[in-house]
Amino acid sequence: MEQAWVYSDIVKEHFLNPRNFLMGDEANYPHDAEGIVGNPVCGDQMKMFIQVKDEKIVDVKWKTYGCASAIASTSALSELVKGKTLDQALNVGPEEITAYLGGLPQHKFHCSVLGHEALAAAIQNYRNLL
Repeated sequence: MEQAWVYSDIVKEHFLNPRNFLMGDEANYPHDAEGIVGNPVCGDQMKMFIQVKDEKIVDVKWKTYGCASAIASTSALSELVKGKTLDQALNVGPEEITAYLGGLPQHKFHCSVLGHEALAAAIQNYRNLL
C-alpha cells in the first residue's frame, strides 16, 4: 500500500532545495553572530549565522541536523527574515513559518520552533557583542 506524502508542496520544495543552507566550513562564512539550539527529545539541532548591517539582517545561513520538517522550516525562516530589522525578524515566529510552508503535521510543529529559537539565539549573540 502506497502512503501519501503528508507535507505540502512548499515543504517538499524547501526540503529538497533548501535556501541559504551553509555548505562547507562555517569558518569560511563571514558572519556577525551565530546561534545554536537543539531538541534532545527528537535529536534535531540547528545553527544559524547572520550578517547584520544597520540593524537589518542582510544575509543568513544555517546548518541543521534533522528531519524534513526541520530542514524546510529553517529554509523558510531564512527566506522570511532576510532584509528585516532584528526586531522584525524576532517577530517571525513558528506560526508564520508554518503558515508560509502551508502547514506541518502537528507532531512536527516543534521544528519551526527550533528555527525561531536558533535565530533568536543568533540575534542575542549579536547584541551581546555590541
